[in-house]
Amino acid sequence: MNTSESQINSELSEEHAFITEALKAEMEAIGAVITRVSNSHQEGVAWSKAIDLLEQCEGHAVFSGMGKSGLIGAKLSATFSSIGQPSHVVHPAEAVHGDLGSIRRDDVVILVSYSGTTEEVLNLAAILRTDGIPCIGISKEHDTPLAKLCDVHLAIGSLSEACPLNLAPTASTTAMLAIGDALGLALSRRRNFTADDFHKHHPGGMLGIGLRTITEIVRFKINDNLIAVADSTKVGEALQLARPKEGKRRAGAILLINTEGKLTGIFTDGDLRRLVIDNDDPMDQVIGTVATTNPQRLMSSALVRDAQQLVTEHRVDEIPVVDENNCPIGLIDVQDLIAMKVVSE
Repeated sequence: MNTSESQINSELSEEHAFITEALKAEMEAIGAVITRVSNSHQEGVAWSKAIDLLEQCEGHAVFSGMGKSGLIGAKLSATFSSIGQPSHVVHPAEAVHGDLGSIRRDDVVILVSYSGTTEEVLNLAAILRTDGIPCIGISKEHDTPLAKLCDVHLAIGSLSEACPLNLAPTASTTAMLAIGDALGLALSRRRNFTADDFHKHHPGGMLGIGLRTITEIVRFKINDNLIAVADSTKVGEALQLARPKEGKRRAGAILLINTEGKLTGIFTDGDLRRLVIDNDDPMDQVIGTVATTNPQRLMSSALVRDAQQLVTEHRVDEIPVVDENNCPIGLIDVQDLIAMKVVSE
């Protein structure tokens, strides 16, 4: 190794060590908050009171902070909205210059300032206190000016920033973010916020797709463009019965049922290939004896994410969908999941 390479490697090693220390500082900031909440009855009471205030809120959870704290507040506002609590952001400086009207009496305001001494935030807190609007403060310690102006206060703790100059808000904003997320999640737990509720707030994107019921995306449906064949049928006859109508796409498998109409198996293109290779008279075989028996399936109440998990874990290309009596109602084709970008090829 020449001198230049050695120098480059040394610089990279030093840089990686610095990155590691910065990440450790952020991690330790959250760890300090965890320790504080876990080991102090006073902290636990404060958190419970904050959740009580939010649970009783009939309006919006309004976040306000200056600079980096304000940006953290904006992210937290988006999180609260996504888990069922209407929320918006108010800039503290603009609030006292005409935007106070966006804070209503049935709102709860969450004021964020690590130092707890930010002038604009304190001015807003004082006005809200006079107006009787409940406030939750998040700052360094319980003795900050902000803490004294709020109904409930959550302490972050005295932290060292990840910044080597101990100036740029880094570890402190990470801790603020974690506190706000935990507060929002605790509120959603109190309100028994469900996956269905989450879906209503995330109808778009991959989150929304994954929480849709499987019946919403089933394209091959029994008595429409898919039939179920008796498992006692011969292969040749079953293939004729399963032929698609003109202009209709063929499903990639045939669903098999017993005399009670319950799913007993699935006959896939792979099963057909193996049958043709291994048997001298493939079309005359009873389909139930050469099909895949007891296949993976989904209940009609399952979600798209359940189909995604089945495909990922078992590498199946077609998934029968059944009702509560195990009678088939449709078939999910992996190509449909690929088209929706739920799974990759």
